[in-house]
Amino acid sequence: MTAVRQSVRHSDAAPAVAGAAPARGAAAAAGRRRLVELDLLRFVAAFAVMSFHFMAASKSLWEEYPTTLFAPVARLTTLGILGVELFFLISGFVILMSVWGHTVGEFAVSRVARLYPAYWFAVLVIFIMYRFSGVGGFDPKLSVGEYLLNLTMFQGAFGVGHAGGVFWSLWVELRFYVLIALFSLVGITLRRCLVFLAAWTGLALLAELTQNEALVFVFMPRQAPYFIAGMAFFLIHRFGARAGAFVPWLMVAAGYGMSLYAAMERVGERVRLVGVKHYPAPPEAVVVAITLVYVLMAAVALGWLRWLRWRRLVTLGALTYPLYLLHQTISAVLIPAYRDVLNPWLLAVITMAVSIGLAYVVYRVVDKPGQRWLRARLGALLGRSGGSRTRGGGGPSRTTTAIPAKSPEASVP
Repeated sequence: MTAVRQSVRHSDAAPAVAGAAPARGAAAAAGRRRLVELDLLRFVAAFAVMSFHFMAASKSLWEEYPTTLFAPVARLTTLGILGVELFFLISGFVILMSVWGHTVGEFAVSRVARLYPAYWFAVLVIFIMYRFSGVGGFDPKLSVGEYLLNLTMFQGAFGVGHAGGVFWSLWVELRFYVLIALFSLVGITLRRCLVFLAAWTGLALLAELTQNEALVFVFMPRQAPYFIAGMAFFLIHRFGARAGAFVPWLMVAAGYGMSLYAAMERVGERVRLVGVKHYPAPPEAVVVAITLVYVLMAAVALGWLRWLRWRRLVTLGALTYPLYLLHQTISAVLIPAYRDVLNPWLLAVITMAVSIGLAYVVYRVVDKPGQRWLRARLGALLGRSGGSRTRGGGGPSRTTTAIPAKSPEASVP
């Protein structure tokens, strides 16, 4: 998911790397500008998920299968479920960027400040809506205590339901952050990254094959391939041909193969649930979709999308997180209220437009100032405590704990 106006810069995270000289040439030049192509991909991912929920998945809101109402685009909207997987790929890329060259404390502050303000607002809105209105769609039926636990974002650890249907992916992201934070304690270098990616790949495979509960929880075999490939793409982007030559590409290939399996299983479960007639997403379509998102990330890593310069893409990237958090809640209000009086295509477009508009308002009024306030408060606490002395980039220890106002942003859904 991504501090909204932050700069995605490698210069914020460029300590010495074991076995490699500092990045030069094209890779270094690319690192000195914001990767607005990631903002665009982030919005594409959110729009895909929104299209999936509004036009392929929400039978309870429409009172009939949405793929019947929107048959001409059903083969596309059913694949929108994989927008979350694109988020995970982007997250692997930019989370490694975020932690490189920063202390564990700085990384933790940046993640907390990025995730929680808009999330707290979303939980509060959902609580008020289901407690004090007649809206029933997607009601999680949680107690007050369970809503309070949701405010921590750790409800998944206690077997408590998520207040919002999309919140499951944030629990996945948090576990990824913990793995990266632990890895950063030993100091992140190029060589150590390659070892880490290879080890995680092997452990994820082991978890999938054994279905051991603890291994699955820690190593997340159905989501790990995207994070692993995203991190490998970042290494390719940052170090180019010097990134252990073919090794990062080998990690991308491994992630791609595992992603195909995980995506076909995820989509296949839904096909088996409602039938291919109501969810027309054949395996070959899943292969095409996963291949496309990998090609897009490869284009980012290789600098092929450097020509993108439109600054409005920054705004699109900024509103993606509130859009992801709130779009289902908005649809639960609008679609049942107007499905009998408006054309379904018009209603879907209106619901999307309202969702995007409100997401922008939340970004401006809640998310952006909330991030700034929380980052300042947590940064001050970290400064008083001395912070963590371990740098993510394997550089010398330091005790300063200023959180960069434009630290690299993470791409949470």
